[in-house]
Amino acid sequence: MKLVFERSRPGRRAGSLPRYGLPKADVPAELRRRTPPRLPEISEPELVRHFTALADRTFGVDTGFYPLGSCTMKHNPRVNERVVSLPGFRDLHPLQDEEGAQGALELMWRLQEILAEVCGLDAVSLQPAAGSQGELTGLMLMRAYFADRGEAEQRRVVITADTAHGTNPASVAMSGYELRKVETDDRGNLDLDDLRAKVDERTAGLMLTNPSTLGLFDEHIEEVAAIFHDAGALLYYDGANLNAVCGISRPGDMGFDIVHVNLHKTFSQPHGGGGPGGGPVVVREPLEPFLPVPAVVRDGDAFGLDYDRPKSIGKVRGFTGPFGVFVRSYAYIRSYGPGLREMSEVAVLNANYLLAKLRDVYDLPFDRLCMHEFVLSARNLKREHGITALDVAKRLMDHGFHPPTIYFPLIVPEALMIEPTETEPKETLDAFAAALRAIAKEAARDPQVVKGAPHHRPVRRLDEVKAAKRAVVKYGFDEHPDLSRTPSEGEALEAQKGA
Repeated sequence: MKLVFERSRPGRRAGSLPRYGLPKADVPAELRRRTPPRLPEISEPELVRHFTALADRTFGVDTGFYPLGSCTMKHNPRVNERVVSLPGFRDLHPLQDEEGAQGALELMWRLQEILAEVCGLDAVSLQPAAGSQGELTGLMLMRAYFADRGEAEQRRVVITADTAHGTNPASVAMSGYELRKVETDDRGNLDLDDLRAKVDERTAGLMLTNPSTLGLFDEHIEEVAAIFHDAGALLYYDGANLNAVCGISRPGDMGFDIVHVNLHKTFSQPHGGGGPGGGPVVVREPLEPFLPVPAVVRDGDAFGLDYDRPKSIGKVRGFTGPFGVFVRSYAYIRSYGPGLREMSEVAVLNANYLLAKLRDVYDLPFDRLCMHEFVLSARNLKREHGITALDVAKRLMDHGFHPPTIYFPLIVPEALMIEPTETEPKETLDAFAAALRAIAKEAARDPQVVKGAPHHRPVRRLDEVKAAKRAVVKYGFDEHPDLSRTPSEGEALEAQKGA
């Protein structure tokens, strides 16, 4: 497939702007371009064909099943897109005065109230633009809370699980805290003995996903909360897996003090390609004064933005947050209404159904009922046939499925982390399970076919050793060796060791 620049021909245009006869902008001489920008010149039909061809090569939720564990890649109902396209929402300017944005402010206020109820806590900031930014905001709130109490210098340590998302330790480091990791016990819970040994007067808090990235609800969560609260520390809830418990259990009732919610995961917002997303933070009442400004507030029948929060940590992003995400999430929640619990129940049912169909062909690290996702291991295939989790994932593409998350959580070797979500029908789950079972049989019968996969996708498997050591980072492929051949066994092993 040609690049858009290869299609480019001088003078061709896909559109043009009218000339209004306005004066040219007064750009300082030192900032003016000396040469025109290098942009492709292409006609509209060629432009449409180029992007249509790219779309045909791309896999997404609208293309097929996308069981990416911990990412909750669920279907985005089209009614959400119709609602967010209403002129009053679509055309609203970020700097619109409050009197002219009452509908938008009311929607944000009502979304805050819903999230507070879902989480069992008291106050909400919609401002963070993603789960990772929600994590950072939560830790900044933790710092502000202890600083206000005169304990900032004492409370220097944040504890995370060894199954934590990679953003957890990154957020801890960015917040200036020291990191301690607690181990997982043989049931998939936090190891309480290890936890007690690591919690002391220097502990600021815990960052925990519950259910964990293993897809398991911690059986001792109330005891975990007591350990931290008895030490004067706080509990932070990574809301990445909130989709499993909505309407069933609430983080606030578990003992958590700070929660971030991934609106783009739990409440359906397209987030392929890195965005957009939303990561609102929900807190217990003592932490409310420190929330970012402005806060969306209600005064009688009017709604507004409150900047008068002297203890606030300030802004964490521009304006009041990703408004289009708020509209889609609010529409999704209101579509379910009081039946929001059903969303989580079906997600958990689908995951356990798949687990039951696959547990006899792949290793099951923790033999328990799962929540909305579960982790299998391909270590039995690797041990017996030399087939890795990566090989299984690549071969799944030939069956028309997006691979699940692999090699995470790190504590499970050859991990396959699968999340079906609540939006997939039984027929899709059956087909996916059949594909994974077929790959397991194929690993024994003809392992080289699995190792060479995918065979029917636009891009074949790269030689990972050369791709890492002799990376092509600019256009000019004729200057570089072919990176699309299947690596030798020795090269593959070298790549795995390097990884």
